[in-house]
Amino acid sequence: MSTFILALLVVGIVIAAMAIGVIFGRKPIAGSCGGLGAVGLECEGGCENPCPKRLARMKAQAEQQQT
Repeated sequence: MSTFILALLVVGIVIAAMAIGVIFGRKPIAGSCGGLGAVGLECEGGCENPCPKRLARMKAQAEQQQT
């Protein structure tokens, strides 16, 4: 039981330290892999209603391919 309490305490301290970092304006924690776009799977699932940013990128790519 003491191991569980110690582990819970350590996790709590780590969470508190991360929260303090965010409060003082540091960059929030982010993934390091770059998401699905980094492996070429960006919206491959078939977006029926893409977001405005995605629509703008699609339009720019289409214009770039036409030239």
